[in-house]
Amino acid sequence: MATTSRVTEQDADGASQAQSGYRSRTAQGGTAARRTAEGFQNAAFPWYALDEAFTGPRRLMQVGVAADGTVQHGAIGHGDEPTIRSETAGTEKERFTIVVTVAASPLRRSGDGTGVLDATTVSSAAWLAGSGLLAHTWPEKLDHSLRDDWLDQQTETAFELADDLTGPAWSTLSLPVDGVPTPFHYRESEFGWVLAGTTKSGVHIGAYGRGMSAYGLGFAVVANPTAYAEG
Repeated sequence: MATTSRVTEQDADGASQAQSGYRSRTAQGGTAARRTAEGFQNAAFPWYALDEAFTGPRRLMQVGVAADGTVQHGAIGHGDEPTIRSETAGTEKERFTIVVTVAASPLRRSGDGTGVLDATTVSSAAWLAGSGLLAHTWPEKLDHSLRDDWLDQQTETAFELADDLTGPAWSTLSLPVDGVPTPFHYRESEFGWVLAGTTKSGVHIGAYGRGMSAYGLGFAVVANPTAYAEG
Protein backbone atom coordinates (compact mmCIF):
# COMPACT_ATOMS: atom_id res chain seq x y z
CA MET A 1 0.00 0.00 0.00
CA ALA A 2 2.85 2.37 0.85
CA THR A 3 4.49 1.64 -2.53
CA THR A 4 1.21 2.21 -4.35
CA SER A 5 0.78 5.48 -2.48
CA ARG A 6 4.24 6.72 -3.49
CA VAL A 7 3.67 5.84 -7.15
CA THR A 8 0.33 7.64 -7.12
CA GLU A 9 1.88 10.77 -5.63
CA GLN A 10 4.68 10.70 -8.19
CA ASP A 11 2.19 10.32 -11.01
CA ALA A 12 0.21 13.26 -9.65
CA ASP A 13 3.38 15.35 -9.39
CA GLY A 14 4.39 14.39 -12.93
CA ALA A 15 0.99 15.30 -14.30
CA SER A 16 1.09 18.60 -12.44
CA GLN A 17 4.57 19.36 -13.81
CA ALA A 18 3.52 18.39 -17.33
CA GLN A 19 0.49 20.67 -17.13
CA SER A 20 2.65 23.46 -15.76
CA GLY A 21 5.17 22.96 -18.57
CA TYR A 22 2.38 23.04 -21.15
CA ARG A 23 0.98 26.24 -19.67
CA SER A 24 4.49 27.74 -19.70
CA ARG A 25 5.08 26.83 -23.34
CA THR A 26 1.64 28.13 -24.26
CA ALA A 27 2.31 31.39 -22.41
CA GLN A 28 5.71 31.74 -24.11
CA GLY A 29 4.11 31.12 -27.49
CA GLY A 30 1.42 33.67 -26.75
CA THR A 31 4.01 36.21 -25.59
CA ALA A 32 6.07 35.70 -28.76
CA ALA A 33 2.96 36.13 -30.91
CA ARG A 34 2.07 39.35 -29.10
CA ARG A 35 5.60 40.70 -29.51
CA THR A 36 5.53 39.89 -33.22
CA ALA A 37 2.15 41.60 -33.62
CA GLU A 38 3.44 44.64 -31.71
CA GLY A 39 6.48 44.79 -33.99
CA PHE A 40 4.26 44.91 -37.06
CA GLN A 41 2.01 47.48 -35.42
CA ASN A 42 4.86 49.76 -34.33
CA ALA A 43 6.75 49.85 -37.62
CA ALA A 44 7.20 53.26 -39.23
CA PHE A 45 6.75 51.92 -42.77
CA PRO A 46 3.94 50.14 -44.67
CA TRP A 47 3.82 46.35 -44.78
CA TYR A 48 3.33 44.43 -48.00
CA ALA A 49 1.78 41.05 -48.67
CA LEU A 50 0.21 39.25 -51.61
CA ASP A 51 -2.77 41.17 -52.98
CA GLU A 52 -6.42 40.14 -52.71
CA ALA A 53 -6.07 37.65 -55.57
CA PHE A 54 -4.56 35.29 -52.97
CA THR A 55 -7.39 33.90 -50.85
CA GLY A 56 -5.51 31.33 -48.77
CA PRO A 57 -4.24 31.53 -45.17
CA ARG A 58 -1.87 34.28 -44.06
CA ARG A 59 0.24 34.62 -40.92
CA LEU A 60 2.77 36.95 -39.36
CA MET A 61 6.31 35.64 -39.21
CA GLN A 62 9.54 37.07 -37.78
CA VAL A 63 10.28 40.76 -37.25
CA GLY A 64 13.78 42.23 -37.41
CA VAL A 65 14.46 44.91 -34.78
CA ALA A 66 17.57 47.10 -34.35
CA ALA A 67 19.35 47.51 -31.01
CA ASP A 68 17.43 50.73 -30.37
CA GLY A 69 14.09 48.95 -30.85
CA THR A 70 13.41 50.27 -34.36
CA VAL A 71 11.63 47.75 -36.57
CA GLN A 72 13.66 47.21 -39.74
CA HIS A 73 11.95 44.36 -41.56
CA GLY A 74 9.42 41.57 -41.19
CA ALA A 75 7.74 38.77 -43.12
CA ILE A 76 4.19 37.65 -43.82
CA GLY A 77 3.58 34.04 -44.82
CA HIS A 78 1.00 32.82 -47.34
CA GLY A 79 -0.22 29.29 -47.96
CA ASP A 80 1.38 26.27 -46.31
CA GLU A 81 3.72 26.77 -43.38
CA PRO A 82 7.21 25.96 -44.69
CA THR A 83 8.94 22.87 -43.36
CA ILE A 84 12.41 21.54 -44.03
CA ARG A 85 12.36 20.39 -47.65
CA SER A 86 14.01 17.01 -47.05
CA GLU A 87 11.34 16.16 -44.48
CA THR A 88 8.59 16.56 -47.08
CA ALA A 89 10.29 14.51 -49.78
CA GLY A 90 7.87 12.05 -51.32
CA THR A 91 4.84 13.81 -49.83
CA GLU A 92 2.47 16.36 -51.29
CA LYS A 93 4.40 19.38 -52.47
CA GLU A 94 4.25 22.48 -50.28
CA ARG A 95 2.73 25.65 -51.68
CA PHE A 96 3.84 28.84 -49.97
CA THR A 97 5.05 32.38 -50.56
CA ILE A 98 6.77 34.49 -47.91
CA VAL A 99 6.77 38.27 -48.46
CA VAL A 100 9.49 40.28 -46.70
CA THR A 101 9.14 44.06 -46.28
CA VAL A 102 12.34 46.02 -45.63
CA ALA A 103 12.41 49.65 -44.56
CA ALA A 104 14.61 51.76 -46.84
CA SER A 105 17.33 53.41 -44.75
CA PRO A 106 20.52 55.31 -45.64
CA LEU A 107 23.89 54.66 -44.08
CA ARG A 108 23.48 55.88 -40.51
CA ARG A 109 24.90 55.74 -37.00
CA SER A 110 23.52 53.18 -34.61
CA GLY A 111 21.05 54.28 -31.94
CA ASP A 112 23.64 53.93 -29.17
CA GLY A 113 26.24 55.91 -31.13
CA THR A 114 28.80 53.10 -31.04
CA GLY A 115 28.89 52.28 -34.73
CA VAL A 116 27.47 52.66 -38.20
CA LEU A 117 24.52 50.74 -39.62
CA ASP A 118 24.64 49.73 -43.27
CA ALA A 119 22.12 51.21 -45.68
CA THR A 120 19.19 48.94 -46.50
CA THR A 121 18.65 48.51 -50.24
CA VAL A 122 16.89 46.14 -52.60
CA SER A 123 19.90 43.86 -52.11
CA SER A 124 18.98 43.67 -48.42
CA ALA A 125 15.54 42.37 -49.42
CA ALA A 126 17.11 39.87 -51.83
CA TRP A 127 19.45 38.65 -49.10
CA LEU A 128 16.68 38.22 -46.52
CA ALA A 129 14.55 36.34 -49.04
CA GLY A 130 17.41 34.10 -50.15
CA SER A 131 18.48 33.23 -46.62
CA GLY A 132 14.83 32.68 -45.65
CA LEU A 133 14.42 30.07 -48.37
CA LEU A 134 17.62 28.32 -47.30
CA ALA A 135 16.42 28.15 -43.70
CA HIS A 136 13.69 25.73 -44.83
CA THR A 137 15.83 23.65 -47.16
CA TRP A 138 18.58 21.13 -47.44
CA PRO A 139 19.35 18.46 -50.06
CA GLU A 140 17.45 15.25 -49.45
CA LYS A 141 20.58 13.05 -49.52
CA LEU A 142 22.65 15.27 -47.25
CA ASP A 143 23.37 13.93 -43.77
CA HIS A 144 21.93 16.10 -40.99
CA SER A 145 25.36 16.41 -39.39
CA LEU A 146 26.62 18.22 -42.51
CA ARG A 147 23.73 20.65 -42.77
CA ASP A 148 25.45 23.47 -40.87
CA ASP A 149 28.43 23.37 -43.26
CA TRP A 150 26.10 23.25 -46.26
CA LEU A 151 24.00 26.10 -44.89
CA ASP A 152 27.05 28.29 -44.23
CA GLN A 153 28.28 27.72 -47.77
CA GLN A 154 24.90 28.36 -49.37
CA THR A 155 24.24 31.42 -47.19
CA GLU A 156 27.52 32.97 -48.34
CA THR A 157 26.54 32.24 -51.94
CA ALA A 158 23.12 33.84 -51.37
CA PHE A 159 24.83 36.94 -49.95
CA GLU A 160 27.10 37.23 -52.99
CA LEU A 161 24.15 36.79 -55.36
CA ALA A 162 22.14 39.47 -53.53
CA ASP A 163 25.08 41.84 -53.88
CA ASP A 164 25.07 41.40 -57.67
CA LEU A 165 21.47 41.80 -58.79
CA THR A 166 22.56 42.73 -62.32
CA GLY A 167 24.56 39.52 -62.67
CA PRO A 168 23.70 36.50 -64.82
CA ALA A 169 22.01 34.63 -61.95
CA TRP A 170 19.09 37.08 -62.02
CA SER A 171 16.42 37.84 -64.59
CA THR A 172 13.84 40.65 -64.62
CA LEU A 173 10.19 40.07 -63.81
CA SER A 174 7.41 42.69 -63.81
CA LEU A 175 4.73 42.24 -61.15
CA PRO A 176 1.95 44.57 -59.92
CA VAL A 177 2.55 46.43 -56.66
CA ASP A 178 -0.54 48.34 -55.54
CA GLY A 179 -1.76 47.84 -59.10
CA VAL A 180 1.34 49.40 -60.71
CA PRO A 181 3.68 47.22 -62.84
CA THR A 182 6.99 47.09 -60.96
CA PRO A 183 10.31 45.50 -61.99
CA PHE A 184 11.75 42.76 -59.79
CA HIS A 185 15.00 40.85 -59.78
CA TYR A 186 14.17 37.14 -59.97
CA ARG A 187 16.01 33.84 -59.78
CA GLU A 188 15.12 30.17 -59.43
CA SER A 189 16.98 27.25 -57.90
CA GLU A 190 16.26 23.62 -57.11
CA PHE A 191 14.97 24.75 -53.72
CA GLY A 192 12.50 27.40 -54.86
CA TRP A 193 12.51 30.97 -56.16
CA VAL A 194 13.54 34.38 -54.83
CA LEU A 195 12.68 37.89 -55.99
CA ALA A 196 13.33 41.45 -54.83
CA GLY A 197 12.24 44.94 -55.86
CA THR A 198 11.45 48.45 -54.62
CA THR A 199 7.97 49.94 -54.24
CA LYS A 200 6.75 53.42 -55.11
CA SER A 201 6.37 54.03 -51.36
CA GLY A 202 10.11 53.55 -50.95
CA VAL A 203 10.21 50.25 -49.05
CA HIS A 204 11.84 47.15 -50.51
CA ILE A 205 10.04 43.86 -51.08
CA GLY A 206 11.70 40.47 -51.01
CA ALA A 207 9.82 37.23 -51.51
CA TYR A 208 10.54 33.52 -51.73
CA GLY A 209 8.46 30.44 -52.24
CA ARG A 210 7.90 26.92 -53.49
CA GLY A 211 4.96 25.33 -55.26
CA MET A 212 3.41 28.71 -56.14
CA SER A 213 4.49 30.37 -59.37
CA ALA A 214 6.00 33.79 -58.89
CA TYR A 215 4.77 34.88 -62.32
CA GLY A 216 1.15 35.25 -61.23
CA LEU A 217 1.75 37.13 -57.98
CA GLY A 218 0.83 40.68 -57.06
CA PHE A 219 1.62 42.72 -53.95
CA ALA A 220 -0.31 45.31 -51.99
CA VAL A 221 -0.06 47.30 -48.76
CA VAL A 222 -1.61 45.53 -45.77
CA ALA A 223 -3.95 47.86 -43.92
CA ASN A 224 -3.96 45.83 -40.70
CA PRO A 225 -1.22 43.16 -40.55
CA THR A 226 -2.07 42.26 -36.94
CA ALA A 227 -5.25 40.63 -38.27
CA TYR A 228 -2.97 37.78 -39.37
CA ALA A 229 -1.46 37.29 -35.90
CA GLU A 230 -1.75 33.87 -34.28
CA GLY A 231 -2.22 33.22 -30.62
